[in-house]
Amino acid sequence: MWTNLDRPPLDVRALRRALVDGPQASWSRVDVVAETGSTNADLVAGVANFADRTALIAEHQDSGRGRHSRSFSGAPRSQILLSMLLKFPGIDPAVLGWLPLMTGIALVDTLRTVAEVDARLKWPNDVLIGGKKVSGILAEVAAHGPSPTVVIGLGVNVSMTAEELPVATATSLALENAAVLDRDTLVRAILRGVAAEVDSWRDSNWGIDALAHRYRERCGTIGQRVRVDLPGGEEKFGTAVDVDEHGRIVIEMENVDSGRPAVLAVAAGDVTHLRPVS
Repeated sequence: MWTNLDRPPLDVRALRRALVDGPQASWSRVDVVAETGSTNADLVAGVANFADRTALIAEHQDSGRGRHSRSFSGAPRSQILLSMLLKFPGIDPAVLGWLPLMTGIALVDTLRTVAEVDARLKWPNDVLIGGKKVSGILAEVAAHGPSPTVVIGLGVNVSMTAEELPVATATSLALENAAVLDRDTLVRAILRGVAAEVDSWRDSNWGIDALAHRYRERCGTIGQRVRVDLPGGEEKFGTAVDVDEHGRIVIEMENVDSGRPAVLAVAAGDVTHLRPVS
């Protein structure tokens, strides 16, 4: 069983030196709080008071939530609970749905290179290792206008034990024998990775061709037979074959009357669950 000695607090001064004040500075502000309800909610509520590239990290959350307001929690200091406030001047609002997918690219690359685990993206906003969820991502538009402000939150299970996991389909970096479990190291890498992704996307004038290509390369959902659970209880089965220019998953459907597969493209907000099936 892990103890507080095994789970040291984040070193906010070192994080600020590396990310805000140092020669590789890419963030305007980094804060760490011992406990809060939701880091996303805190940044959304105070959006008018925060500069672009503000990061807020909590050692513990008691009201964390993901897609469709699903709650999640974990033992203090056993996770990375991080929210980022970012501004996107001149972006086409139609491509804002790519933000959690962009964050997923940065997170998967960090976990692969730093933690040395075989992380893959599960559409639209989960990160899996060996088919089990290690991280989730949630993006919320906090302010509209010519320079939309978006808050992107993510949670990573770092040192959680099997007994501490909320469901059997979850995992943690510790359980996957990751090469690095130091949360300071992981936070630095994640924030640098996200900043680099934003810079690259901005430099492409918010084009999605390269972003979509890189997402597809990391997405383990493509090629899987899946079950799509729609609001109202309707289920559909098919094979995920692509992610389109709008960030929607494209599925070749089964059991259609036309004699050939029908194609269904669904957005994240239109799906309750998307599960792989055998």
